[in-house]
Amino acid sequence: MPSHAFVYDAVRTPFGRFGGALAGARPDDLAALVVQRIVERAPGLAGDGAAEHVDEVVLGNANGAGEENRNVARMAALLAGLPTSVPGSTVNRLCGSSLDAAMVASRSIETGDADVVLTGGVESMTRAPWVLPKTEKPYPAGNLSLASTTLGWRLVNPAMPAEWTVSLGEATEQLREKYAITRDRQDAFAERSHRLADQAWSDGFYDDLVVAVPGVELSRDESIRPDTTVERLAGLRTSFRKEGGTVTAGNASPLNDGASAVLLGSERAQRELGLDPIARIAGRGASANEPQFFGYAPVEAANRALSRAGITWEDVSAVELNEAFAAQSLACIDAWAIDPEIVNRHGGAIAIGHPLGASGGRILGTLTRDLQRTGERWGVACICIGVGQGLAVVLENVSSR
Repeated sequence: MPSHAFVYDAVRTPFGRFGGALAGARPDDLAALVVQRIVERAPGLAGDGAAEHVDEVVLGNANGAGEENRNVARMAALLAGLPTSVPGSTVNRLCGSSLDAAMVASRSIETGDADVVLTGGVESMTRAPWVLPKTEKPYPAGNLSLASTTLGWRLVNPAMPAEWTVSLGEATEQLREKYAITRDRQDAFAERSHRLADQAWSDGFYDDLVVAVPGVELSRDESIRPDTTVERLAGLRTSFRKEGGTVTAGNASPLNDGASAVLLGSERAQRELGLDPIARIAGRGASANEPQFFGYAPVEAANRALSRAGITWEDVSAVELNEAFAAQSLACIDAWAIDPEIVNRHGGAIAIGHPLGASGGRILGTLTRDLQRTGERWGVACICIGVGQGLAVVLENVSSR
């Protein structure tokens, strides 16, 4: 009989600004920190418990070209002091990497291949390296250009249609044109993100979710601007179009550094971990569309996840939607025809930040704690992904079943 996969715990670092407080922290060290902390919080993993009970570490990462050393999951497990017998695998689905890692792990648990899997993800967009393409012959006579691995397309195959390879910002401009998302709505959504994130920190919501990075003075997410107003946001210049644009630095997620971890296990793992399960992974969904409309891909991903969970949007009480851009978030919310107030009640990526490989773990962990806090039964975590993909996970609160 198939098993179920449950979320037992979740932690993350504070998210730092690009070039900010976490600029000196290597991504493998950030990943090791959250792996180590989530192990320490499980009584059953103390001593030799990790060697006996942890079946695998699966982390997400969108870069991998630098200090992540290709397979940051294995690096983090070793740096965290886990036994060398614990294997590690890294998933790369760009912005959705750590949510994908949790989905991969949950399937492994449901099929009986594992009982305990440490999942999550990491990204240091500050420390992402520049890359230089190799030449076919040594000592070329012409110039070569370095390409940044921080964000977006690089070393693009010339066979790719030009309309697919526009910048993420230009793609969002095209999306908001298609779905008639105004600048006013985008700025109001962004202001709400900062206001709710600041309030959540002040109320202590993140106290049990966020762990400090040793040696760094960063007590909360660095990109939150408590003094943000709609009027200030309205005064910002557009970033991607000089004429007729609406997307600004204020209504888009920033570049960030950070790591997240989510502890998944079977029902049997409750005894092994010494923890009570919080939420069951009840449905998963993946979707894809035209690359330039990547921001809309969560719509179908979430619909598929709900169908597989056997519920509808009318059953859902909480949504964690990664805010890559205000425009794409609003397009998704409009398509689902849901109450916007159930979305990102504790702030979103526009305020908190979007370190690519860590964001899926952040939204899954936040949703878990939100359902636990409210006692509500059903929630959805979903994320858009560059090059036209989306992922979603449906959670069921164990205490409300």
